[in-house]
Amino acid sequence: MRAVDGPPRTESAALLRRRRAISELGDALRVLVENAAITEAPTDELRAAAERVRQAAAPLGERVRDRTALTTADDLLGGIRMYNPVTGTGSALAPPLHIEEVDGVAVGSCTLGLVYEGPPMYAHGGVSAMLLDQILGYAVSVSGNPGMTVRLDTSYRKPVPLLTPLRLTARVQGVDGRRVTATGTIAAAAEPGTILVAATGTFVALRAEQALDLFGPVLGIDDADPGERAG
Repeated sequence: MRAVDGPPRTESAALLRRRRAISELGDALRVLVENAAITEAPTDELRAAAERVRQAAAPLGERVRDRTALTTADDLLGGIRMYNPVTGTGSALAPPLHIEEVDGVAVGSCTLGLVYEGPPMYAHGGVSAMLLDQILGYAVSVSGNPGMTVRLDTSYRKPVPLLTPLRLTARVQGVDGRRVTATGTIAAAAEPGTILVAATGTFVALRAEQALDLFGPVLGIDDADPGERAG
């Protein structure tokens, strides 16, 4: 997501510390997940590690949010989603993918570890689709036409190697009312001209009532309130 235009956003020192702590935990969890996927440790050590992980996880589960609440560290309008499974630095699932806008093009970079393995030595095809969906959505958002994915057509040309720096790109190809089309690619950073996976995504901007129905509970808005629907 892209930060909206407007006055500079101020954030408290406590919030910044919390985000740093979330990212630090995310880093540790990604190491844990990757090591768990590549380990050939003895069976007894696996059982001992499982118990240590359960002990570490227990206090984190004492105060939790449900699906209708945003994490206190997020800034939805500012585009900060700490636990996004593709870009979130707090997510154990994310590579994470780092994206920036360069001359109107969304450019991303990441390296996929063995935890993302599908065919031996290469990434699972679903992971490639997930990465492309994210960067296409970013390109659509920074173009000023944010929307939700309604179609993703993916062409797998060559397998995506693991433990290899990757370069992703995405750009908007057309805008037709609420419907936006974008294209994107994945390549090895060392060979950006050789496309491994390509995708075309179609995104549609939500109508106000659709956004309210989908996200009203998260934003604390009663979707049955006629005043809100008329606003």
